[in-house]
Amino acid sequence: MAKAVQGDGVELARARYGLLAVVSSNLAIAVVALVGVWRLDGDKAVVVGVLTAAFTAVSTMTTAYLGIKAVSNTARSIALDENRRRRETEAGTAVPAQAPVDVL
Repeated sequence: MAKAVQGDGVELARARYGLLAVVSSNLAIAVVALVGVWRLDGDKAVVVGVLTAAFTAVSTMTTAYLGIKAVSNTARSIALDENRRRRETEAGTAVPAQAPVDVL
């Protein structure tokens, strides 16, 4: 049981620091974009380009983090479920599979 608690602590730390890294990166991108827009003194074509690039970078970073986190959580839940089924089978407490029922 101690291993499960330790694993949960590691997962919690990964989630916190991953989110912190994404949020701080997004803030850095936003600050650089705002400074760039401020320094361009109204050249609308370049301002649009800078803001578009910043928006793309922020959305890509956030989407990548959320996608990786979702896949990681799914893989972890599958592994935990597989371990639970293996233990039940080894202990002989697995529920036998039911025969398929014909549907009219």
